[in-house]
Order: sequence, then C-alpha cells, then structure tokens
Amino acid sequence: MSRILLASRNAKKLAELRRIMAGADVEVVGLDDVPAYDEVPEDGATFADNALLKAREAVRHTGIAAIADDSGICVDALNGMPGIFSARWCGRHGDDAANNALLLAQLQDVPDERLTAHFTCAAAYVGTDGREVVAHGEMTGRLRREPSGSGGFGYDPLFQPDGKSVTAAELPPAEKDAISHRGQAMRELARRIAPYL
Repeated sequence: MSRILLASRNAKKLAELRRIMAGADVEVVGLDDVPAYDEVPEDGATFADNALLKAREAVRHTGIAAIADDSGICVDALNGMPGIFSARWCGRHGDDAANNALLLAQLQDVPDERLTAHFTCAAAYVGTDGREVVAHGEMTGRLRREPSGSGGFGYDPLFQPDGKSVTAAELPPAEKDAISHRGQAMRELARRIAPYL
C-alpha cells in the first residue's frame, strides 16, 4: 500500500479525504503523522498557486507524495472576496467565528437576493517524481444572515448550497462530500492520479 500525505493539520479535511480515497489502495496521512517542518506562507495569487505551494513543500520535507488544497468562499456582492483570503479574512488565520461575524457585518446592507456566493477549491497533487496535477471544484449557493449547524467548518454555517434547505454545516458528511467544492476537486484529483499510486 502506498502512502500519500495530505498537507494539512485539519482533522476534518483529513477525514474527508480518507472517505474519498477509501476505494484506493493508499494510506492517507496528515501533517501530524510526519516530522514537523516550517510551513510556507500561502502567498500565491490563486487557489491553485497556494495548493501547489503547500504540496511541493510537503514533498520536499517528507519525501512522500502529497496532496494539498486551498479553498474559500467567493461572495458576489463583494466582487468575489474573501476568496483566497477566506481563512484569514478577520486578520487571524482560522478564526471561523470572527471570519463569519466580519463577513455578515460587511453584508448587512446588501439585500437578501444579492447574497449569492460560491465555494471554490483547488486540489493539487505533487509526486516524488515532480509530477503535478491540479483539479478544481465549485459549490454554488447563497449566504444566510445567521449561522446554523455545527457540522463542517469555516463558512459552512452561513452557506446554503443551491437545491438544499439547510446550510452546509447541517448536511450529513456523506451528503456534503457529494456536492462540496472540496469533494468535487478531491474526487477528480483522485481519479486523475490513480495511475500513479
């Protein structure tokens, strides 16, 4: 069985990728399963740039083929922002509650019908041979005025996917995986890298 490293410490992302890769003969490990190294700043101009930065760095430090993703929410009324700044929109990386509160405050004068948004994800694979593959996924929907649900992470409690009556944070994990931007990108990536595993 081959190993592949998900260049993330996010336990929920790791569990998600393990579910997606369950049919492949591969062991998915996370950053907490390998010797620690200094992670590079996510200073790329696009989601794909950031995903590739993280995956390349993971391979360089561990010698294990790596997958990394970068994703975020793009709000139409904010011209696509927070975008690549989603995780640190409030000025601190990964403070979901503060990010959600700031986003809601910025949208308080926007009419409900203009609260359309989409999540986007770029997932990148970098092999030990230098091979690079990038896949993309997108989940469209709209924002709610108040958070709802305790599942998921990030902006999930504010985001109602198209065709659903609940937020992404209220969906069962398998149902979310089936439609999510990350699920789409990771499934496409898994399909495309299968010959190399």
